[in-house]
Amino acid sequence: MSHIKNEEVWRFVLAGTSCMLAASVTNPIDVIKIRMQLENEMAEQKGLSHLKGRYYNGWVKGCATIVKDEGIAGLYKGVVPSLMREGSYSTIRLGAYEPLKKMFGATDPAHTPLWKKICSGAISGAIGSSIATPTDLVKVRMQAEGKLAEGEKKRYATTFSAFREIFREGGVHAMYVGVGPTVKRAAILTATQIPAYDHSKHVILNAGLMSEGIPLHVTASMIAGFCTACTTSPVDVVKTRVMNQCQITKPYKSAFDCFSKTIRAEGPLGLYKGFIPNWMRIGPHTIVTFFVFEQLRKLIGMVPV
Repeated sequence: MSHIKNEEVWRFVLAGTSCMLAASVTNPIDVIKIRMQLENEMAEQKGLSHLKGRYYNGWVKGCATIVKDEGIAGLYKGVVPSLMREGSYSTIRLGAYEPLKKMFGATDPAHTPLWKKICSGAISGAIGSSIATPTDLVKVRMQAEGKLAEGEKKRYATTFSAFREIFREGGVHAMYVGVGPTVKRAAILTATQIPAYDHSKHVILNAGLMSEGIPLHVTASMIAGFCTACTTSPVDVVKTRVMNQCQITKPYKSAFDCFSKTIRAEGPLGLYKGFIPNWMRIGPHTIVTFFVFEQLRKLIGMVPV
């Protein structure tokens, strides 16, 4: 047991720090993912195929296209609201996970039932995202904006002007566009990512396959990243599309409407648009997050997750 002062406070501080660092590393992949999720949106209703004529054709070509059109800076669009999001949402979801787990009666990290971990993750993720939705909204809209036509103005000049303009459009309600799918995604993501890391790590430890340390942290992170990409991709597509629509022309009445229209227009695979960049983002994001989180805990004398 660790005996450092203000351990609960330190847990939140270290959680936010590790997640913000991970977000800064993976922002380019996040931009590509957003572009691919929005590409050829509802194409079949326009008599087109959502699989043909794609501008961002795959995450590697998509990356090259963005750099060609917008320079390296294009890959870092939305990085400020992304860091604001991680500093609020992820600080809460990762920092509150262990206290919530204890509330469910988890006293032995090595032998805690998986359901307690899943419930703890879902609750912490939902709370964090419900608070941080405005930062997520601005992040999505800034990352979604590609190459501008001649004479076309940027949707938002800066991060803070984006907050002002969105609030001016519709008040607090406009700031929380997409809160439903955002909270659902966060609950699913956190109920998968942190428990998958926590559980796989202790399964490996209990089996004597590896000992506590960096190789174990990276292995458990890789497992958690893949599991998270599989469970979150459909709701992530819905969240991105609902958040990106403007207040005047709204093709989706709700998250469920977006889900059903996407299925009808693009088939089930439409919900997995951007899966590869989603996985390529969540994988490194998970690895960096837990690697830094564990190392910072070790540095100040806290026990591992």
